[in-house]
Parts: sequence; C-alpha cells; structure tokens
Amino acid sequence: MGLSGARARSWVAVTKVAQRRHLVDRTGESPSPEPATRRAALYVHWPYCQKRCSYCNFNKYIARGGPEEEALRSCLVTEARTLLRLSGVRRIESVFFGGGTPSLASPHTVAAVLEAVAQAAYLPADSEVTLEANPTSAPGPRLAAFGAAGVNRLSIGLQSLDDTELQLLGRTHSASDALQTLAEARRLFPGRVSVDLMLGLPAQKAGPWLRQLQELLCHCDDHLSLYQLSLERGTSLFTQAQQGILPAPDPELAAEMYQEGRTVLREAGFRQYEVSNFARNGALSTHNWTYWQCGQYLGIGPGAHGRFVPQGVEDHPREARIQTLEPDHWMKEVKLFGHGTRKRVPLSKLELLEECVALGLRTDVGITHQHWQQFEPQLTLWDVFGASTEVKDLLEQGLLLLDHRGLRCSWEGLAVLDSLLLTLLLRLQEVWQQRTPVPGGWSAVPVSQDKARQT
Repeated sequence: MGLSGARARSWVAVTKVAQRRHLVDRTGESPSPEPATRRAALYVHWPYCQKRCSYCNFNKYIARGGPEEEALRSCLVTEARTLLRLSGVRRIESVFFGGGTPSLASPHTVAAVLEAVAQAAYLPADSEVTLEANPTSAPGPRLAAFGAAGVNRLSIGLQSLDDTELQLLGRTHSASDALQTLAEARRLFPGRVSVDLMLGLPAQKAGPWLRQLQELLCHCDDHLSLYQLSLERGTSLFTQAQQGILPAPDPELAAEMYQEGRTVLREAGFRQYEVSNFARNGALSTHNWTYWQCGQYLGIGPGAHGRFVPQGVEDHPREARIQTLEPDHWMKEVKLFGHGTRKRVPLSKLELLEECVALGLRTDVGITHQHWQQFEPQLTLWDVFGASTEVKDLLEQGLLLLDHRGLRCSWEGLAVLDSLLLTLLLRLQEVWQQRTPVPGGWSAVPVSQDKARQT
C-alpha cells in the first residue's frame, strides 16, 4: 500500500535533507588529515521511551511528540553547532543516536541533526551513523525513512527471544516482533545491524539461554552484544529481588553463561573485539571503538556525556562534560546559552591515562605502544608495568600479555578484566606518584553508549 500524499511529501523532504548533507559533506572535505584534537565522534541522546523497562534506571522519560519534538529537535541542532564551535572539531568520524528510544523520534529530527553537523564540520558520506531501535517502534517503512535521513547502521534492543523473559524485563515487544524487525533491518541495512542479548536474568538457566543464542545466530547479522543484567537501585526488578518476589541473579551462573556464549560466538566466526561485543566480516562499531581508544567525543542532548579539549585555551586539558539531565530544563539552558552543559571537569594527565588503561584493555587489541605514546610520551608501558611483581604474576597466569605489540588481555583475561584493572590502575598510580606527586582521586570511566550501559 502506498504512502498518503502528506506522508509521501514528508519522506521526500527527509531524503532531500540527507542529500544536502552529502553535498555539504563532499564540498567541505579537506585534503589533509585533521589533528586528533580536531576529530571526534558525536553522540546524540534522545531521552524518551514508550515506557520504562523494569531493569532500567537511566535518563529517559515517557515519549512526547508534536510541538515537544520540534522544540527538542531545534535544541539538538543548536547544541550540536555550539559544541562543535567550542571544541574546534572540524571532522566528525561517526554519529550515534542513543537513548531512550531514538527510533521513536521523527526521521526529520535525525536528518536535521546530521545536516547541522555537516554544515559545521566535515562529515564523510560513508561515516557510520547508528540509530538504536526497539522492535515495536521500528516497522519497515519507518526504518527505510531513517535510512533516507542518513542512518546506515542499526542497533536493535532485542534483549531476549523468550516472551516470558521479555515480559519480566518490561519490554513492549514479543520474540516474533523482534525477529520480524531484525529481518527488515537486515534487508535495509545489510551487514550493518547489531542486536543485544541479555544474560543473568532472575531464574534464567544456561541451557535455554544458549538455545536462544543459537537461534539468534540463524537470523543475526554481523554484530552481536552480550550484556549481563545488573539490578540497579530504583528499578522494579531491584525492588522485586529485594522483597524476595524474584530470586537474585546468580553471578556464578551468569559468568558460566558468558563464557559458554563467547565460545559459541567464536566457533560461529565472530571476533570478540571488546568485552561485550562480537563481530564478523569486519562489522565492528567504529563509533564505540572511539570510546575504547580514548578518542574525543561530543555528547549532545539531555544527560549526554562528552570528552574533548576546548578550543582557544593554551595547554587546556581534556574535559569531561555532562549535559543537564531533565529535557525541559536542558532545553531552557540551550535556548539561553546555546548548550546545556551542566558539569565540566578537567581531566588530569593521570586520570586520562587511567581511562586509557581501563577502556583500552576492554578490547582484544588492548593498548599498543604507539597508542600509549599519544597520551604519555615519556613513560612507556614497560616503564609502568614491566617491573611490577603483581603484573608479572598476571602475565605468568596467562591473563595479560605485554610484548612488542603493547599491553592486552588474553582470551581468558578478557572474561575477568575487572579483577585485573585493580592491580593495573594501582600500579599506574604508584609509578605516576613516584615520578610527579599529584593530588589523588579516581576518574569516572565512561561506558559504551551502544547499550553497554546495561552491564
């Protein structure tokens, strides 16, 4: 059935916006590469959902549309332009629309943000543009409209293929809905679809969960994320577990499920390129790779986080930025000041190195010597970790590798990274204080905004 006249004109308008983005994109290309401080990824936070899931305590609100979305769209465009100017970023490597449920947004909102970015900086035509989508908010025609707006990769919040588990999680879709959306996504975005699967739910068993994973591999595209449920204070599941209505998740069983799941994925040809993320046929998330490599990123929208060096201040350190959480308050600030940044925290050299270690070791590549020298040209990885007895023990246990390539976890080490980081970060702090005493304080390490916040 064809689109109505009004809707058809709507989709044509979206397509024209996307085409203008690519025109600006090509004519704005610079023949020489930009320095690292002038390149960044962009995260766009859509704060609304249809309902709050029973496990979620993140910055999201019940969906609003019409004039409210028009106001939010205008503020997203304004804040993107302002932060690009304040950061001096001239090239955006990737864009990620997260939330919340950004597939509830109008494709016009996505197109407007991308056009604004392309007008203010160089946004390559083939740069990765990801949209998080929930099955019930992303029918085929809507997904096609997002593609026309400039989206070229989807991250689908599937979570489970068991209807009982989906009800427990408070999801609005069924397993059938999820598989139908996945099939449509693969048709429209071949090779660029990611799905999320959760493990460690209350009363969940390893055998049935592994059968879900095997079934998903029959339908899955080339990227899959495994996330362990975390019961967060203030959520419905946390309350039910506290009251004894539901059994608390078994951490040992969850660890077993994770180990067996990653083995299944390895045998299916997936590369575990990060603790929770698996890809085959080279379908890595380049946007999230920026986070794990400690690259710069701008965060726009209510509650978004960012990391960048402001322009125009000599020897200014990288800043951690947090935007105002509540959408109405954020919009008021954007209208007054051009952006809704609520908190700015300059990162010390030690804090930046801590993030480099904690995030870099989440990947199978780890921290190469060349990458480390970008942040610390004086002390090598050998200087920091080579003489440590505790680190040597981890090397002898086969959990870590330190060689000509750099520092990284082994296959076994990736599964127990949290326990390794305590030793490594304490060692880094000790060496740094011996070299140049600095005030203490540990930085908050940012997480992947591709649903890794569920871990």
